[in-house]
Amino acid sequence: MLSAAELDWTKKHPGLARSLALYDAGLRTEGFWEFNLQVAQMNDRQLLAAATWAERNQLYDRAIAAADRTEAEHDLGLRYLTPFRDNMRAKTKEIGVDESWVYGLIRQESRFVTIARSGVGASGLMQVMPATAKYVAKKIGLSDFKPTDITEIETNLTLGTSYLKMVFEQHDQSPVLASAGYNAGPSRPSLWKRRLGDRQIEGAIFAELIPFDETRGYVKNVMSNTVAYSLLLNNASTPLKQRLGIIYGSK
Repeated sequence: MLSAAELDWTKKHPGLARSLALYDAGLRTEGFWEFNLQVAQMNDRQLLAAATWAERNQLYDRAIAAADRTEAEHDLGLRYLTPFRDNMRAKTKEIGVDESWVYGLIRQESRFVTIARSGVGASGLMQVMPATAKYVAKKIGLSDFKPTDITEIETNLTLGTSYLKMVFEQHDQSPVLASAGYNAGPSRPSLWKRRLGDRQIEGAIFAELIPFDETRGYVKNVMSNTVAYSLLLNNASTPLKQRLGIIYGSK
């Protein structure tokens, strides 16, 4: 537990204040690097204080980054933040997907930066592509959807969780295959399954055999994140090996 003095230290820290001022001025890149510069030499207690400060200022990606740097003293609640919890709980229940899994995916996709935009145009918390957003909106009857709505929290969660559910149902209700499909495209897991023929393998082995480096790392990170979030949200979790399940080949 951080002391009041440790938390007060962050409020008076000139470097953190500069970082926040840059963010507030719309200079996100500069604020990002200023924060990273300040935490580079911090000890564990200072890192946790900086992470708490960042969370309170809604700099969720920087809070996670600082908490991830600790070496001996850890706070899983800061490493695996759960912002937008009311929205998340309601939306995952409505769509019928595992809340822990969606949190694990968002942590990997955007680190909870609502305005995040990738180099290929994916946007928002769940990094939804424009074409995917248009397709899903039509599929679920979201008639008032406009492309400019894609970074709005509720809309992004609606589109992202609906799409994830579609990919999940398409691929044997396997979170491994669905996570891979979410990252690499929904048709790719089927191609990779065909390599197995009539064999079956553990999901952990299948994940290691994914031919795309980015997707291979993505799936492993999303699934390990899911285990951590399940522990935090439910005080219990299905073991990772069991959660990864068995992947059945196809011809």
